[in-house]
Amino acid sequence: MVKTPKESLTILTDMVLPGETNPLGNLFGGELLARMDRACSIAAQRHSRKIVVTASVNHVAFNKAVPVGSVVTLEAKVSRAFNSSMEIYVDVWIEDRESQKRTKVNEGIYTFVAVDKTGTPTKIPQIHPETKLEKERFESALRRKQLSLILSGKMNPKDATELKALFG
Repeated sequence: MVKTPKESLTILTDMVLPGETNPLGNLFGGELLARMDRACSIAAQRHSRKIVVTASVNHVAFNKAVPVGSVVTLEAKVSRAFNSSMEIYVDVWIEDRESQKRTKVNEGIYTFVAVDKTGTPTKIPQIHPETKLEKERFESALRRKQLSLILSGKMNPKDATELKALFG
């Protein structure tokens, strides 16, 4: 079975409250990470229809502060599926109160693993990207996975075919 990224799309919208902010009045980074993890978890579950666990946070960019009172929207969807693991890309937006214009403030890439009731990794459907952005994220996911495996000592750099192709 093959699915599309949009089938896993998860959109979470919430408001930043004073108790969730630092002394500068901006959302705590840890609070944003927790929200991102929840959105990615739902996207991974929607794709796999299995129990999912966070395997890693591969990348997070805190590009702009998220001030108290902001309406924050997280959009997560699976960018690539492997055997039991999947990469989920999450974009974080804030909305201007008056104009309702959305601004991307942060993004992250998480890896989740689908497991059975005993915690054993289980096979998941593959993914077929449709849009230009989905195709770009799909293609780069394998390079990110290979780099992560090399850095963790689980892959020999000589076996990283996608990375070798990138650097010639």
